[in-house]
Amino acid sequence: MSKLAHITLLTLSLILSSCAIEPSLVSKFDARQLVLVVAEDWQSQTARLQRFSRLNNAWQPDGAPYQVNLGRNGLGWGLGLHAPQQGSQKQEGDGKAPAGAFAMPQAFGYLSQANTALPYQAMHAGHYCMDVNSSPYYNQIIDSAKLGEQAVAGSSEPMRLDIHKQQQVYKKGIVVAHNPDNITARGSCIFMHLQAGPDVPTAGCTSMHEKHMDDLLAWLQPAHNPIYVALPADEYQRLMFAWGLPDISQLQ
Repeated sequence: MSKLAHITLLTLSLILSSCAIEPSLVSKFDARQLVLVVAEDWQSQTARLQRFSRLNNAWQPDGAPYQVNLGRNGLGWGLGLHAPQQGSQKQEGDGKAPAGAFAMPQAFGYLSQANTALPYQAMHAGHYCMDVNSSPYYNQIIDSAKLGEQAVAGSSEPMRLDIHKQQQVYKKGIVVAHNPDNITARGSCIFMHLQAGPDVPTAGCTSMHEKHMDDLLAWLQPAHNPIYVALPADEYQRLMFAWGLPDISQLQ
């Protein structure tokens, strides 16, 4: 073997070895539960949600898929567990649900407790999620009873929508950890919550029927490091292997 050929083979071997040891997103965060939302394209206002459990490094569907509602303007790249991506980026007030991979750190709702293993926060009339770009509490749920009314001034996201706006959509919900560093204007207050109607889009969240929310809350286990992934179909195919996601081509 020539010296050049030997060097070429050695270089190729190093490249392949480097690729082999690069952990997927799923492996990096040891995710063993996946809430997968796949939309037809970036502009879609609806998508299909499917739960998966990972056993022996293989994903298995868990339960039947169902429709969920997305933002009124579809999807835009969010900030989460994934590396930065090229394309339209989620911004405050753009009406887009964030695309990408995200942690689901806690549940919330109007009830004093919920049937879930997730950490749960019961909301009252003083709880707001701050969507005001200039707020020092941007993208955080805060309590005016503790911080004062001035701290929540200007927010359009009271967490007790039933009290403030006669709406039930936040009766049960899950925080999607988009923009975990609370970067101003990059999008705030992203949740999974109850739908206002079967085909009613959101301002940037993912909404569903109450029965599906109940099933999801009961299924999620923090010890399994669940992640939420939302992508248009083309992006899903592009990222499936790099992120360690299931092949959904055979699912009905």
